Amino acid sequence: MTSLTSVIEDTAPPAASAPEPAGREPAPGPVSRKRIVVVGTVATVLIAGAGVVAWAYGGDVPRGTRMLGVDLGGKSRSEAERALTEAVGSRTGDPVRVDLEGELITIKPGDIALTLHVDLSVGRAIKGNPVPFGERVVAPVITLDKEKLEAVLRGELDPKRVTLKKPAIVYAGLTPRPTYPAPGRNLDPALAVAEVRKAWLVGGTARVPLVDREPATSREQVDALVRDLAVPAVAAPVTVRVGARSFILSRAAIAKGLVFRSDDDGRLTPVIDGERLHSAAAKGFAEVETEPRDASVALSKGKPRIVAGTPGDMVDLAALGTALLDVLRDPAPRAVEAVLIEREPDLTAADVTGLGIKEKVSTFTTYFTGGASSSRSRNIMTIARAVDGAIVTPGETFSLNGHTGERDYAAGYADAPVIVGGKLELGVGGGASQFTTTLFNAAYYAGLEDVEHKPHSFYFSRYPAVIESTIFYPTLDLKFRNTTPYGIFIDTSYTDRSVTVSMWSTKVYDSVKTVRGPRRNVTSPRTVHREPGPRCVASSGLPGFTQDAWRVIRKDGDEIAREKFTWRYDPEPRFVCGEEP
Repeated sequence: MTSLTSVIEDTAPPAASAPEPAGREPAPGPVSRKRIVVVGTVATVLIAGAGVVAWAYGGDVPRGTRMLGVDLGGKSRSEAERALTEAVGSRTGDPVRVDLEGELITIKPGDIALTLHVDLSVGRAIKGNPVPFGERVVAPVITLDKEKLEAVLRGELDPKRVTLKKPAIVYAGLTPRPTYPAPGRNLDPALAVAEVRKAWLVGGTARVPLVDREPATSREQVDALVRDLAVPAVAAPVTVRVGARSFILSRAAIAKGLVFRSDDDGRLTPVIDGERLHSAAAKGFAEVETEPRDASVALSKGKPRIVAGTPGDMVDLAALGTALLDVLRDPAPRAVEAVLIEREPDLTAADVTGLGIKEKVSTFTTYFTGGASSSRSRNIMTIARAVDGAIVTPGETFSLNGHTGERDYAAGYADAPVIVGGKLELGVGGGASQFTTTLFNAAYYAGLEDVEHKPHSFYFSRYPAVIESTIFYPTLDLKFRNTTPYGIFIDTSYTDRSVTVSMWSTKVYDSVKTVRGPRRNVTSPRTVHREPGPRCVASSGLPGFTQDAWRVIRKDGDEIAREKFTWRYDPEPRFVCGEEP
């Protein structure tokens, strides 16, 4: 600085120079000399300032910039990205600690898509002004899935601590019944996001308290939804036109399909639940739809073969829902247009082929009396037809009640003897338990997992002791799980005196056998007189007893499982229809 000024000063003219000739500008005097000195000083400052600026902006990232405790100042973009990655990259897999309303929990980054974006973070650091003295702290670019975070937090949170009351509208028949909202304590998802971003990677704890919040939908808005939508929606039916065909959605079906869903913020939204609507108006939809048919297995000359499935034409429920919401506020007559969309079967031929269904792995037969004409025999045949051809995929649990639905008169079942409250009475579907026992044994000898079954309270000699099962819709069910890596095809058949269930798959076990212990605690039946009439079923009585049975499974020459089954049979009374003499 001094040398530069000196050089400028040395080039200035002498202080006592002679006057200039007329017509010339006067020579610079002392004032001019001062001006030169000032200019020289400014130039010096500018040059020095340029040096400071060059230092401050050295590299891509301005000097003094720090991120997550890492000094990025003066580095090129690639150097900054490398420095940030080396410093915190190993911590990006660490869970984040969260203080959730006083409860400490941890959340894995992958569960909420918590991600540090190094490139975007450095890009943010590059922007802004340098800080020659001190430092400039820049927040990193961290993203996460807000909905996933909220779901995790709500899953950990005791719901009783959330006191915000959500609104609701539900139909009682055709009458909408509102539930009004109220303010209360609730999560603040935006606050949770900010806290998690701030705490992660620096070893901090995100503080996520519950806060006082107002429901997103007010009482007045609930009343408006009832008045303007819920009431007029069920005031009249709606005609659904599908090309040249049509069907009617009844008021009751509309009440089933129109639902008002409230989210966690108390926001009430009307939607059409397509599945509920389809179920409520199943007969109407069936008039215009063709259901897809799954690929299946059929037996031909004693060997399974694949039968290809076929696609179906089904009403586009999403589009129908949108159209319905547009007309449900309108007065009668009301109509909407619907379209059919092709739907592939759930199970394709390729799917079935990959299940490895190629050989019989178990079979079981039970016998009955009464011939093909008795109501009990017809019930056995009806349920056998309902189950025939069922396929149980690997890992799937088969439910007999779930597969057949309620076994009532509408489903083709008749009255026959059943056990009700320890007594034999006539009831719809009697005899279904014989098929249940047959199916249970076929699954048992295929080595499948017993999930749910219950033997009869009385012993019947037509069934194998202990290894048998009753059923009663909907409280008693038969369930088994396919624990093999192959599909199971259930084949049923019957004659006028027997029913058989066979399971086809790929053989996994060498053998499945039953070892029984002796009967013990044998008790004699008592005589019970009952009022005569159509509900009374006479019987000769049977003793009661307890017995153990073990299922022994062998594979590759070794015993791999021995499962114990134990049951206590009550003595079946000798029922006499009539008063005691």
